[in-house]
Amino acid sequence: MDPISFQLGTKNQWSWLVRLLSNDPEWLSAKVKFFLPNMDLGSWNKATDPTQRVLLQLRELHTQGLATWQAFIHCVCMELEVPLELEVPLLSTWGHGDGFPNPLKTGEGSQPEPQLHRGLKRPHQSCGSPPQLKQSRKQQLELAKRYLQLLRTSAQQRYGGKLPGPGQPLTFRQAYVPTILQWSRATAPLDTQEGAVMGSPKAEDGTDVSIQDLFNSRADKGPRVMVLLGKAGMGKTTLTRWLCQKWADGQLDRFQALFLFEFRQLNLITDVLTLPQLLFDLYLSPEAGPDAVFQYLEKNANGVLLIFDGLEEALHPCSSGETVGPDVPGPALALFSGLCRGTLLPGCRVMATSRPGKLPDCLPTEAAMIHMWGFDGPRVEEYVGRFFSTQQSQEAALAELRANRHLRSMCMVPALCRVACLCLHRLLPDISPGQSVALLPTVTQNYVQMVLALSPQGYRAATSLMGLSEVALRGLETGKVIFSAGDIPPSVMAFGAALGLLTSFCICTGPGQQETGYAFTHLSLQEFLAALYLMASPKVDKGTLARHVTLNSRWVLRTKARLGLFDHLPTFLAGLASCACRPFLSDLTQRGDAWVVTKQATVIQALKKLAIRRLTGPKVVELCHCVGETQEPELASLMARSLPYQLPFHNFPLTYADLAALTNILGHRDGPIHLDFEGCPLEPCCPEALEGCGQVENLSFKSRRCGDAFAEALSRSLPTMGSLKKLGLAGSKITARGIHHLVQALPLCPHLEEVSFQDNQLKDQEVLNIMEVLPCLPRLQKLDLSHNNVSMSTLLYLTKVAVTCPTIRMLQVRKAELIILLSPPAETAAELHGAPDLQGNASQRKEAQSRSLVLRLQKCQLTVCHVEMLIAQLREGPHLDEVDLSGNQLEDEGCRLMAEAASQLHITRKLDLSDNRLSMAGVHCVLRAVSACRNLADLHISLMHKTVVLTFAPELEEREGIQERAVLPDSFMLQVPSELPQCSPQIRLTHCGLQAQHLEQLCSALGGSFSLSHLDLSGNALGDKGAAQLAQWLPGLGTLQSLNLSENGLSLDTVFSLAQCFSTVQWVLHLDISFESQCVILRDDRRARGLSAAGSLPEFPAGAQISGFGQRCVPRSFCLRECRPEPLSLIHLCETLKKCPGPLEVELSCVVLSDQSLDTLLGHLPWLPQLSLLQLSQTPLSPRSPFLLAHLFSLCPRVQKVDLRSLHDVTLHFRASEEQKGGCCGLTGCGLSQKHVEPLCELLRKCEDICQLDLSANQLGDDGLRCLLRCLPQLPISGSLNLSDNSISQESVLCLLETLPSCPRVQEASVNLGSEQSFWIHFSRQEETGKTLRLEDCSFGPEHVTRLAAGLSQAWRLTELTLSRCCLGLEDLTVLLRLVRWPVGLLSLRVEEPWVGRAGLLTLLQVCAQASGNVTEISISETQQQLCVQLKFPRPENAEAVALRLAHCDLETHHNPLVRQLMDTYTWLRELSLSQVNLCHTSSLLLRSFLPPLCTLKTFRLASSCVSSEGLAHLASGLSHCHHLEELDLSNNQLGEEGSKVLMGVLEGKCWLKKLDLSHFPLGDSTLAVLTQGLSHMTLLQSLCLSRNNIGDIGCYHLSKTLKAATSLEELGLSHNQIGDTGAQHLAAVLSRLPELRKIDLSANGISPVGGVRLAESLALCKHLEELRLGCNALGDPTALGLARGLPPYLRVLHLRSSRLGPEGVLSLGQALDGCPHLEEISLAENNLAGQVPQFCQGLPLLRQIDLASCEIDNQAAKPLAASFVLCPALEEILLSWNLLGDEVAAELARVLPRMDRLKRVDLEKNQITAYGAWLLAEGLAQGSGIQVIRLWNNHIAPDMAQRLQSQEPRLDFAFFPNQPQAPRGT
Repeated sequence: MDPISFQLGTKNQWSWLVRLLSNDPEWLSAKVKFFLPNMDLGSWNKATDPTQRVLLQLRELHTQGLATWQAFIHCVCMELEVPLELEVPLLSTWGHGDGFPNPLKTGEGSQPEPQLHRGLKRPHQSCGSPPQLKQSRKQQLELAKRYLQLLRTSAQQRYGGKLPGPGQPLTFRQAYVPTILQWSRATAPLDTQEGAVMGSPKAEDGTDVSIQDLFNSRADKGPRVMVLLGKAGMGKTTLTRWLCQKWADGQLDRFQALFLFEFRQLNLITDVLTLPQLLFDLYLSPEAGPDAVFQYLEKNANGVLLIFDGLEEALHPCSSGETVGPDVPGPALALFSGLCRGTLLPGCRVMATSRPGKLPDCLPTEAAMIHMWGFDGPRVEEYVGRFFSTQQSQEAALAELRANRHLRSMCMVPALCRVACLCLHRLLPDISPGQSVALLPTVTQNYVQMVLALSPQGYRAATSLMGLSEVALRGLETGKVIFSAGDIPPSVMAFGAALGLLTSFCICTGPGQQETGYAFTHLSLQEFLAALYLMASPKVDKGTLARHVTLNSRWVLRTKARLGLFDHLPTFLAGLASCACRPFLSDLTQRGDAWVVTKQATVIQALKKLAIRRLTGPKVVELCHCVGETQEPELASLMARSLPYQLPFHNFPLTYADLAALTNILGHRDGPIHLDFEGCPLEPCCPEALEGCGQVENLSFKSRRCGDAFAEALSRSLPTMGSLKKLGLAGSKITARGIHHLVQALPLCPHLEEVSFQDNQLKDQEVLNIMEVLPCLPRLQKLDLSHNNVSMSTLLYLTKVAVTCPTIRMLQVRKAELIILLSPPAETAAELHGAPDLQGNASQRKEAQSRSLVLRLQKCQLTVCHVEMLIAQLREGPHLDEVDLSGNQLEDEGCRLMAEAASQLHITRKLDLSDNRLSMAGVHCVLRAVSACRNLADLHISLMHKTVVLTFAPELEEREGIQERAVLPDSFMLQVPSELPQCSPQIRLTHCGLQAQHLEQLCSALGGSFSLSHLDLSGNALGDKGAAQLAQWLPGLGTLQSLNLSENGLSLDTVFSLAQCFSTVQWVLHLDISFESQCVILRDDRRARGLSAAGSLPEFPAGAQISGFGQRCVPRSFCLRECRPEPLSLIHLCETLKKCPGPLEVELSCVVLSDQSLDTLLGHLPWLPQLSLLQLSQTPLSPRSPFLLAHLFSLCPRVQKVDLRSLHDVTLHFRASEEQKGGCCGLTGCGLSQKHVEPLCELLRKCEDICQLDLSANQLGDDGLRCLLRCLPQLPISGSLNLSDNSISQESVLCLLETLPSCPRVQEASVNLGSEQSFWIHFSRQEETGKTLRLEDCSFGPEHVTRLAAGLSQAWRLTELTLSRCCLGLEDLTVLLRLVRWPVGLLSLRVEEPWVGRAGLLTLLQVCAQASGNVTEISISETQQQLCVQLKFPRPENAEAVALRLAHCDLETHHNPLVRQLMDTYTWLRELSLSQVNLCHTSSLLLRSFLPPLCTLKTFRLASSCVSSEGLAHLASGLSHCHHLEELDLSNNQLGEEGSKVLMGVLEGKCWLKKLDLSHFPLGDSTLAVLTQGLSHMTLLQSLCLSRNNIGDIGCYHLSKTLKAATSLEELGLSHNQIGDTGAQHLAAVLSRLPELRKIDLSANGISPVGGVRLAESLALCKHLEELRLGCNALGDPTALGLARGLPPYLRVLHLRSSRLGPEGVLSLGQALDGCPHLEEISLAENNLAGQVPQFCQGLPLLRQIDLASCEIDNQAAKPLAASFVLCPALEEILLSWNLLGDEVAAELARVLPRMDRLKRVDLEKNQITAYGAWLLAEGLAQGSGIQVIRLWNNHIAPDMAQRLQSQEPRLDFAFFPNQPQAPRGT
């Protein structure tokens, strides 16, 4: 009997166990292999007795320790048929750890010494021992051979052997199926002659490679280091072990030694190692002579292969420069670095596997990268065929895969393919065909089915499964993937071993330290179980669960010493949240569906939050996986809607499964989406995942890793994507084979609009194949074939195709760029099915000529011979918008041929021959060649800049349709007027080296058949001699528009002599010179802005000028800038200008101008009678210049205006004759002080009349101002004096007040001492009896009030004084009112201070009662903080009258003294106005007592105020005694209906009332009855306003009856009520009885044509009617026709806004209004005029405003209207916004603007005016218009162009909010 049996238990138990296991020796061997992975089973097989073999195996298991033995016992009871009488004693004795006897009695520890393989001896010492004695070479070789054989034997034992049956399928390997491998980065240039061999170092990026090619003989020349990149589950570890097996079998014979390391095991080693220790102690030790073996490996390193699995799991980073020597210890990653860099074992081959991401820096840059992509369709079928043993099961499994697209996409991942096969293995016998779609729809449910399939029948696995799941989660949280026996409970380990969920292996934690480690069969399985624990464990709350639902980036951060172990955890959580997993979770947790639903809802809610966030590409893909796992359509729809329209994916790998998940989500999206894949490593078969994705509108791939296989897969998916409009496949490695598949697929994509195959190394035949498919794509607009290999012959062939193919609109070639733009006609698109007929026929040529083509062949190395072929092709082609042959090698002959053929090629825009080696002789050839070209518009040649560009104008027959052609995307064409002038070319020969001797030949060529418009000779070397010759020959060159002689080395005298051209050459009107920059331009008045260096606008087409501009007398202008004129030079200039015809404008901008030069210039001005304007801009002047300019008024009587600004800018305006009087003088910012005042005034006294004198922004101060005010009576100022910004204080204000009595012609003065200081005095030509003074922000103190009152007492002609924000308090105002005394007169005092709004009515009345004069008017506005008082002087003393009035008042005790005081001051009060006040109880009581005695009170206003009901009673009581009231205003008060009734009682007895305003007054039925009763007694009523009172037809009926007695009524306001047709008819019946009616307002009611016609008939009888406002009613054309038949003769204002008028009514109304002598305002806005607007042939002499906004007016209708504006001389405002006006109307307005002197504002918002129209308006403004602003917001003008136009003319306003009106220039 074995002695162990006595130690382990009873004899019977041991015997039963041995007998049981002897019946299943294979099972026992498998378990021993699991628990003792490094044990050699071969030695036990030598035992002949089976029982003895079982005893030996049990002994080894028992010696491993308590945990291992307990786990083994659990496996026995779980997996084998153990009798109950044996199972209970086994578990009770050994299953729970109670008493585990020592296996031996020697007292050794329970942990065994690491075991070697059977038959292998342990060396006598480790590699770290002292060196052995030197051995012979033969002995070393023998030791090495024995070690190499030992390595091979060990590999066979570890990775070889037969595959067990399917009893435990997850732990046993199936036959290996190789995955897809693809080069990721090229390490050497491509060998184009021999071709790239798969696996060769010369293989390019994206080339497929087989496993056999990784280590073939040709790979020796490649890099030693190879990195295999693949996502989790792609089979990286399986491949490494398969390689070890193949090497052990002798198939990789080129390697003598192979070592396989896993970084997950190397991470467990904390000590540093040397390379020998890594190879021998951690992998396999030699039997003897380790040093000799290592030396052999070093000498034969090229035959050594080291494989490192899981590089991304390396936890101990090393720097890029860290290396170790052979004998220097270091961490494992440092050893790996040394192997890669060749410092360790130089010459060896290193292979590493890793997930994609950031790799360690220790990898060399030349390392070869290989992507591992998993399976494609054939590989999946091969794997399934090998997995299932029978033909029937294979066919059934394949049928399920073909029917289940989602399952098939999951099987593209090898790990998932294995899981799916396991599930099918279990499910196929029990399900009907096709049912796997419901059972295996997601990855998570595959794992669930796998766990169910592997669980033993009848075994309750819930507790063990939860225990194993807890171990999995704990491992992920602590970063552990390898577990020891103590980490896993025995029962849990047995469960994992039984289901094949755990694997075991021998691990080395250091030299001589070995133990058994356990791990999950795959990391994704560990993540699945961890997710299962999170979802099913009651210990995990909802917060913890939600925190695990996160999205991780795809990049591995190397800075953290922690593995990325949570990549798939959120995916599995999402999958477990599916409804399909609910029964499984309920059964597992035994907690019911409600508890599970709560957990699942937590995950779904977390995913919903992520679905609406903006995510990066990797996170979008991960979220797609998660959402797809949930099988929640609502969640998928939410994510699909939240995805952006442009969805980019950049620089991370994507598999078939990734795109399948994305496609699944896009299936729930309604709108289109653009997918952009750039720089992403893509699995070759992944485009198949997009099959049927109809939401993709734009699909773009840009990756070097896309090859023919990718293109073939893409070609299968493209026809199924029904919405695809744009396809991009750029930067890939597609060859003829891939293009062949794509070309076949493209015709099946009829919606394609853009295709890009750029940068694909396509050759000629592939390009031609693509061109043949163009006619089959009816909607194609762009084809990009750039950066491919296209020869010259193919290029010319493409040109021929572009000429003959009717759909091509542009062919653009520039170096490697090749782009074709197409725009097929709708009527011919359906007929284009075959390849274009390059020979063509007559009908095709006719069709081709009806289109236009842009041909750009830039930098293509074209020569003369190619040009001849090109011309022959283009002659038979269509109209050519543009031909660009720049950057070629045409030389002179080629340029000449193209220039001669230009007239025959129908080029409508441009021919570019730049950079073609043209010489000076070639310039003359080109000029002669184009002389006969009728449509040449511009020729620009610059030899310096290598420019030769010919621009053409359209032929006469083409001009009408030129704007209707399709405009190419990169073109820009200016809009031109409909009437184009005859083409006059512009010739620009710039920087060509022309000299004086060349001019004769040049002028001869130009004077022939040319009719030039512009001639540009700038940048040449003509000099003074050439300029003089050219000036003589100018008359012979015809009528030019401009001549540019810039940069030709001209002297100042020659520049002056050019002014003689004003008299000798008729077309020269402007001479513009910048001397230092040598800019010299002569031009006419057409303002060719593009020719001027200072021009800011683009050059507009010739002839695009305003008709009528030329009819005025155009002044000639001479502009000289950047000069330093001396007196003699100025005399020469003036003598030359004397001979010029007028009018003449001169502008000088001098760097320096002395007083002598200025005096000389001013002295010659009287001898220039034709001079109208002189400007000295940006010219520094001396302080004496203001006096020289002031003296000019007496020196030259024609001077109209002198304007000097900041001693730098001077503008002088001259009158046409001396008879006109009045001048303006502005000397601003000139530094004038007190000492300059008297000399200046002495000069100004000599002037006859000064309209305006502006001395602002100087340094006068208080003293200078006082001096000026003393001289003021002697100055002949008749307009205004501006003294703003002169550093003045309150002293100057008081001085002004004291000066007013001595200045009888002063009409108005205003002073503001705030931040923007202003000081204005306005004069009249005769003495003024009434003066006004406004003082703002003067900050008066108490010391100033007395002096202010004294000044006011002397200024008795002052009628109005305003003190705004002058810091006057109540006491100061009281003092001022008390001290101001006049002998006689009226003074209106207005005070605007913040305290006015807070003081209250009582206080203000008390203050005003202190006035020394009688208060006749008082107005208070609390909101506006304003108090207005009118005082009458002298104040009569009549105590008896006051007492008599008080005798009739019922005074309360506390008001008696106050009322007496008030009555003494307010005896003559005629007007009391209270606006926006809060009338308190005390104030209302005061009014009740205060109002009755005021017998002179005629006007009372209480508007927009708040009064309590009690206060209303007091107020009504007081007003009821005011029987002499003539005006009563109670509008806009906050009253209720009861309050309105109280106030209506006031109307009783008001028979003198003339004006009543009850607007916005709550009039109910009862209140209206009281009103009508009161109105019946008001026979003198002249004005009645009842707007906004909700008066309807009934109220209008009662009101009409009352109005019959109001025969004096002049104004009636009933707007914004509810009056309908019935009410209008009642009103119409009474209007004819109101003979004095002048104004009526019925706007915004409900009147239709029925009531409108009746009103029109009645209004025709109102002969004195002046204002008629009927807008915002549905009046229609019948009302307009009625008004037109009987228009009141004195009508001034007509408002019919938004009245539903049509063309018929408006035209009739316009005819009736035409010639109306009194009309001032017309408003017909917001009516649909349908292109018909009134025209005023007779004119409207007093019309000030016309409003035609939003009337749908177009150009044709508006042009006559704009022309008729000149017949309205008083017009101030034109409103034409929100219409359909374009440049034609703008041109017409620009023509009439200079003739409208009073026009201030033009509104052209929201129209269709372009930059050209705005430029025309600016030109019109520049001719002297007084307009302040032209509104142009929201027209067809680009922002940059709008900014440039506004900088040229500030009165053009393009902003949304109106800017401040700008004063016209020169005013």
